[in-house]
Amino acid sequence: MGRTILGILAGLVAAWVTMSLCEFASIALHRPPAGADLRDPQALAAHIAAAPMSAMLVVLVGWTLGAFIGGWIAARIARHPVAAALVIGILMVLGVVANSMLIPHPRWMTIAGVLLPIPAARLAAWTVTRARTRS
Repeated sequence: MGRTILGILAGLVAAWVTMSLCEFASIALHRPPAGADLRDPQALAAHIAAAPMSAMLVVLVGWTLGAFIGGWIAARIARHPVAAALVIGILMVLGVVANSMLIPHPRWMTIAGVLLPIPAARLAAWTVTRARTRS
């Protein structure tokens, strides 16, 4: 049980770092206007509404890649690799839902953000369990 919890925590950190790096990359693609305070919900909503598709896709990739990398790390550490990876995928989906409720995103982005993390985390668990069975 301890290794599974440790795996989930390590996977969560990895998922968060991955997602944050992609969000920073998105901001680099679509810089906010000078003087804009992205801590202000209205300014952030306006910034997202004006963002190009490429910036949105980078964020979506971050959500999905975060679930994969976090799920992979969780699965590598945990005694129950599939369960640990799926917890990461579920937590990523919950994060996407919470984020989308706080900050308006395009509908397609929210739908994809809800649908992609769990399969990505499951794929990560599959790669780990497959590698373990080959060893």
